[in-house]
Amino acid sequence: MRGAERISPLITRMHFQWDWLCVGVLIISSVTAEIENEDHLDADVEVEDFDKRSQEADVGRDESSLEVVYQTPKPTGEVYFTETFDGELTGWVLSKTKKDDTDDNIAKYDGRWEVEELKENTVPGDRGLVLKSVAKHHAISAMLTKAFIFDNKPLIVQYEVNFQDGIDCGGAYVKLISSSDGLDLEYFFDKTPYTIMFGPDKCGEDYKLHFIFRHKNPKTGEYEEKHAKRPDVDLKKFYLDKKTHLYTLVLKPDDTFEMSIDQSVVSRGNLLEDMVPPVNPPKEVEDPSDKKPDDWDERPKIPDPNAVKPDDWDEDEPSKIEDRDAVKPEGWLDDEPQYVPDPNAKKPKDWDEEMDGEWEAPQIPNPKCETAPGCGQWVRPMKNNPKYKGKWKAPMIDNPNYQGIWSPRKIPNPDYFEDPHPFEMTTVSAIGLELWSMTSNIYFDNFIICSEKEVADRWAADGWGLKKLVASANEPGMFSQLVTAAEDHPWLWVLYILTLALPVGLSVLFCWPAKKTDEDADFSKTDISKPFLKGDLKQGREELEDDEIELEEKENEDIAEDERREMEEAKRKLIQATKKMGRETPPSEDEVEGGEYIDDEEEENEVEDRSQEDGDKPNKSGSEDEMKEADESTGSGDDPLKSVRKRRVRKD
Repeated sequence: MRGAERISPLITRMHFQWDWLCVGVLIISSVTAEIENEDHLDADVEVEDFDKRSQEADVGRDESSLEVVYQTPKPTGEVYFTETFDGELTGWVLSKTKKDDTDDNIAKYDGRWEVEELKENTVPGDRGLVLKSVAKHHAISAMLTKAFIFDNKPLIVQYEVNFQDGIDCGGAYVKLISSSDGLDLEYFFDKTPYTIMFGPDKCGEDYKLHFIFRHKNPKTGEYEEKHAKRPDVDLKKFYLDKKTHLYTLVLKPDDTFEMSIDQSVVSRGNLLEDMVPPVNPPKEVEDPSDKKPDDWDERPKIPDPNAVKPDDWDEDEPSKIEDRDAVKPEGWLDDEPQYVPDPNAKKPKDWDEEMDGEWEAPQIPNPKCETAPGCGQWVRPMKNNPKYKGKWKAPMIDNPNYQGIWSPRKIPNPDYFEDPHPFEMTTVSAIGLELWSMTSNIYFDNFIICSEKEVADRWAADGWGLKKLVASANEPGMFSQLVTAAEDHPWLWVLYILTLALPVGLSVLFCWPAKKTDEDADFSKTDISKPFLKGDLKQGREELEDDEIELEEKENEDIAEDERREMEEAKRKLIQATKKMGRETPPSEDEVEGGEYIDDEEEENEVEDRSQEDGDKPNKSGSEDEMKEADESTGSGDDPLKSVRKRRVRKD
C-alpha cells in the first residue's frame, strides 16, 4: 500500500508533463499549418524533365540571388510557333486600328509595349514582352511559322506570365487567330475572328482562367463562343505573388482538354460535355406557339369553400393593449424632459442669424435622467392582447382541380445538329495579344505552339524552370516569411511567442531537477548495511526497540494476534526445555517476552543477524533459511535461548 502511495504522485506528475507536451505539439502544429496554408500554392509540381544543364549547373548561392548562365531556349521537335523575345522584336505587328463601340479618346490601340528583363528575380540575358501602359487598349500579333490544322495531332499552347505589379483589372490571355484570306495583322482588334482564347483574366475579386473556342454551326455557318467550366482551384495566388507562372493548354483529337498552371493540372474536361453552352443543341425544344389554357389550375392548395367564421371571432380586437397592472416606478421624474440644451455649447462666431436663423444649442440627454428610472410623462407599457385573433381566413385544403405546373409541349428542334468531333476547329495561322489593363508591367515570355508534350516540357525547363530556380533562391528566409505573415495576420504574434516559450518551458519541466519530497526519498532510498561495534550495541538496541514499537503500532489486529500466539508458544517451550536441562532459575516471563534475556554470545549473534537483516530489502522480515533454521532448532530440542532469539529475528 505504501509503495502505491509513493508511485501515485509520480504518475500524476508524469501525466501533467505529458499534457503540457501535447499542448505544445498542438500549438506548433497549428503554426505550421497556418504557414503551409499561406504557401500551399508555392508547392507546385516540379518540372518533369529539366535539361541536364539546368540540373548540373554549378550555381553559386548567396543571400540575394542565384547566379546562372542563361541560354535562349531552342525547340527540340516540330513546332508551329516559338518566341523568346531575347533578340529583336521581329515578326510582331502593332495594331493601328480602333476598337468599335468605344469613345474615340480610348478607342485606339495605342498601348505601349517594351522588351525588357524582369524587375525581380532577374535572369541575366532573359527578356520578355512587357505591357507598359495603364487604362489603354493594347494589340500586338505575329504569324505562326506554319498554320495549325486540327486533324489528328494534339494542340499545345504554352507561355509564361508575370504580374510584376499585381493586377487590379486586366487580362493576360492569348488569341489564336483564325486563318482567312484577307488577314491583316495591322487591323487586329477585338472583333478579329479567333479560334481559341486562353489565359488568365481578373477584374475585382473574380479570378478566371479562360478557355474559349469559337464553334461553327454546321447548319447555319454562324460561330458561337463555347466557354470551359471554371476550375475548382483557388487561382488568387497566381495573380498576386509577383512570380512567373507557366500556363499550358492541351487539346487532344479525342475531344478532351487540360489546363495547367506551372505544370500542375487545374482543370480538365470534354469538349462535348464541359462547355457552356453545350456544343450540340438539344434534340427537342419548347413549342413557341403553345399557350396555357385559360382554365388550367396550377394551385395545389385552395381555401376551404365550406368553412365558416366562428361567431365569437372578433376581428376588431387590437393586437396590443395597455398593461393595466403596470405601476409607475418610484423616482420617475415627470417634470424633467429627456433631452435638454447643451449648457457648454457656444454659438459659432460666423453664425449669421439673418441667414441662418436663431441659434439654438444642440440637445443632449438630460443628466438627471441617468440616475432615475425615467423622465417625462409616464405611459403604461403595451402587452399582447389575449383576445386578439386577427382577420379570419378559411383554412387551406388540397385543390381537387389541381393540374400541375403548365409547360409548353416539346417539338423537334428545327436547329438541331450533332457535331461528334468539335476538336476539328478552324485552322489557326496567327497568335495575338489584345488586352485592356488597369495595371502595367505585365510580363510575357517563351511562347510555344506544338503537338508533342515532351517538346513543350523541355522548352519549359530551359525557360520557366530556370526562372523558378532563381525565384526559389531569392525567397526570403523563414524569419522574414514569419514576420510578413504576422503583418497580414497580427494574431500570429501570439502563436510565435507561445512557440518560442514552449521549448524553454518544456525543457525546464522535464530536465530541471525537481525537489524531492519525503515520500520520494523513502521510496528511492536503499538500505546500506553497516556493521555494529560493541560500543554502539546499546544505542543500536535502543533504536531497534524503538523500531519494534513503531512496527507493532502499525501492524493490523490480525498480525498482532498471530504474534501473541507465537510468543506464548515460545515461552511454553522454553520453560519445558529449561526444566529438562535442570536449570535452577528459568528466565522470567518479562525477560523472555521483552527480549532482554540474552547473554554475550547471543548478543553478538543477534547483532550479526540484525546486520544481515539490514542488508536485505526493508519490506522483508527475514530470509527463508533463518526461518527454517529457527523452526528446526525449536523442534529438535536445541538451545532454547537460540530458538527464541531466532524467532525474534524473524519477527523483526
